[in-house]
Amino acid sequence: MRLHNVNLDALRGRWRSELSDRLLPFWEDCGIDREHGGFFHRLSYDGSLVGTQKFSWFQGRGLWVWSFLYNHLRRDPRYLEVARRTKEFLLAHAPQPDGSWAEYFTREGHVLGPVRGDLYGMYFAAEGLQEYAWAAGDEQALETALALLRRLWRRIHDPAFGPRPQALWMMNLRIATQMLRRRPQPELEQMADEAVHAVIERHYNPEIGLNNELLAFDFSRLPGEETKCQLGHSIETLWMVMDEAERRADERLWQLCAERVRRHLEVGWDHIYGGLAYWVNVDQGGYAWPEEKLPGTDFSFRAVGEYNYLKALWPLNEVVLATLMILLRTGAGWAARYLHLAEQTIQEKFSLARLGYPTYILFADRRIRFQPPGDRQDNYHLPRQLMLGLVRLEGLAADGVPSASCSSAQAPARVTTNSP
Repeated sequence: MRLHNVNLDALRGRWRSELSDRLLPFWEDCGIDREHGGFFHRLSYDGSLVGTQKFSWFQGRGLWVWSFLYNHLRRDPRYLEVARRTKEFLLAHAPQPDGSWAEYFTREGHVLGPVRGDLYGMYFAAEGLQEYAWAAGDEQALETALALLRRLWRRIHDPAFGPRPQALWMMNLRIATQMLRRRPQPELEQMADEAVHAVIERHYNPEIGLNNELLAFDFSRLPGEETKCQLGHSIETLWMVMDEAERRADERLWQLCAERVRRHLEVGWDHIYGGLAYWVNVDQGGYAWPEEKLPGTDFSFRAVGEYNYLKALWPLNEVVLATLMILLRTGAGWAARYLHLAEQTIQEKFSLARLGYPTYILFADRRIRFQPPGDRQDNYHLPRQLMLGLVRLEGLAADGVPSASCSSAQAPARVTTNSP
C-alpha cells in the first residue's frame, strides 16, 4: 500500500528488520546487564562499554520497552525476563526513605552522588512499571506505578515547585493514557484532562503559533521564555495528545493537534541539512543559547541565533510517529512529505550502518557530522518509534482500514488504531 510517496509495506518491512535484526540484538549483546539486571547506557558506537554506571532514566525506559515488546509484538519469555530483572533492580535500589528515587547507580546498584529527586527518572519508572504489570500480571507493580504517579502529581502542584515545563504534562498524559486504555479510573481521567488543557490551552502561544516549553507555576508566560519553543518536545507531546484524543474519540481535538504538528514542522525543519532544529527563539537573532548538556552523555553544544541547531535523533523519532498517525488517518500529503524527510534523515545521516556500526548518532551539530567514538546509546525513543509504528501498520487491513482482529502470540499484534 502506498500513500503519496510513502510505501507503507516497505516501511513496515524496514522497521521490522531494524527492530528484530539490529536494535534488539545490539541491546541483547551489549546493553543488558545479565549479571545484575538493568541496562547500561554508556556505550560507544561499536557497542563497547564506556562506563558501567546506570542511570534511572534508562532503567525505567528499558523496562517499558521490553514489557511493551512482550505485550504487543511477541510474547517471548526472554523479553519478560529482561523486564523482570530490570524491575527488580529498580525497586531494590532506586526508592529512598524520603520517597524520592535515586538517579545514578553503580553496576551493582549502589547509589552514586547525591539524590536530587529527578522527576523524569521517577516518571519513566512509573511508565515502565505499569506496562510490566500487564505483561507479568503483577498487581503490586501496578500499585507502585500508580503511587509514584500520585506522588509526582502532588509534587508538580505544590506552589513551591516553581516553573513547570511542558514535558511534565507530557509524561503525566502518556502514562495516564496507557493506564486508562486498560482500566478506567477517575483520578487518571482527571490527570489526563488537566494535562491536555495545559498543553493545548496554556503552553500553546497564539502569538507565535508554537508551544512554549516553560511557563510559570500559574501558567503565565515567563519573561524571556515567551518566544521559545523546544520543537521536538512539542511534536512529541502533540502526538500523545492525539493518542489520548483517539482514546476519547475526540475528532476535534485530534485535528487541532495535527494542525499544530504541521506548524511546528514548518517552523523547525532544516531544509538545508535535514533534521529538526532543537529550539527556536522567535525573532531573537542574536540570542546566545545556554550550553546544552544531554543526560547520560558527555556531549554538549552551544549555539547563537534565532535557532539552536543542535541535531538529535530522538526528535526525528517523534516526527515519524506524529506524521505516521496523521498520514494513516487523513492521507495528508504534507504528513507524507515530512515522514519521508524524517526517515531519509535517520537512514542517511543518523544511522551508522553505512560505516559498519549497529548504532546511531544521537546528538550532533547542524550538519549531523560523525564524531567517534560515541558515548551513549538510546534504549527508548527509536525502539518506541519502531514498535508503535509497527503496531499501527500491522493494524491496517489490506484496504487500509484498521483491523480489530488479533493474531497469535508469536506474531506482531493486529489491533485497532486506538492502540498506544
